[in-house]
Amino acid sequence: MARLDVTEMFHGILFPGHLHTQESLQLALKFPFQDTDILIASYPKSGTTWMQEIVTLISGRGDPHLTQNVPNWTRAPWLEQYYCAAVLEASSTTPRVITTHLPHHLLGPTLQGSKAKVIYVSRNPKDVVVSFYHFHKIANFLPEAGTFPEFLDRFLEGTLNFGSWFDHFKGWTSQTATMGNLLHITYEEMSLDLHGAIKRVSSFLQCPLVEDEVKNCVKYCSFTSMKDNKMVNYTLVPDEIMDHSKGSFMRKGKAGDWKNMFTEEQNQYFESIFKSKMQDCTFESKSHRKQRNCEKEAEVNEV
Repeated sequence: MARLDVTEMFHGILFPGHLHTQESLQLALKFPFQDTDILIASYPKSGTTWMQEIVTLISGRGDPHLTQNVPNWTRAPWLEQYYCAAVLEASSTTPRVITTHLPHHLLGPTLQGSKAKVIYVSRNPKDVVVSFYHFHKIANFLPEAGTFPEFLDRFLEGTLNFGSWFDHFKGWTSQTATMGNLLHITYEEMSLDLHGAIKRVSSFLQCPLVEDEVKNCVKYCSFTSMKDNKMVNYTLVPDEIMDHSKGSFMRKGKAGDWKNMFTEEQNQYFESIFKSKMQDCTFESKSHRKQRNCEKEAEVNEV
């Protein structure tokens, strides 16, 4: 299923037609979640792949067998992509690990009443837009990135594939107070203290690990380990779909890399848009401040 030049519009949001169809998107909104399911939700380029590795390793108590032998899109398929139903049907693994980039306002009603555990992964949106920009350069199933200023405008307008980061972030994080089965964790937290993040996730999943198991999880989901693992670095994807000559899926894996891309003017523009879109969201503002503090600490540790 190539459809590299096809874009699907679904509930006002664009999705790449290479992996999404109207039928697969509709089916996602009717998906029968099981109470034992683990759902990883995120906006693209926020640490999704990292969390897929973390959850897989926690479930395997630090054993890297699955992460080194089964592609991440088979271990934790995207709910809204056309192949998901077939992958889940062929698997007998419990709990099922499922991934989604869908916003809460679309998927929330489907989750209502379910005991499935949801992990929402977020990242400083400035790093998200930089990472997404570079990803567009290698992903032939996404539109041309254009210049970075053009791409940044589209990101802030919410007109890129997968929609508005602001709506996505606000939608999911607004549920943390009412959904006892939702954990919000940030890319910056994982960068700063991977060991602590893994223990936090394992506790949420009610899968306590002994210290040696935690250390194995840390070892095999480090950026260096993932970058060299073909089951997760996307080098298994053919060049016509993902042009590896233009860059790598695992690029830097750092918090705060946006500072190497943004001009001062772009940063001020971003901040003004951010404040206007997030001013009525006290929880999200606190969460973003926490992300920034973690980012600063991670940067200090790298020096």
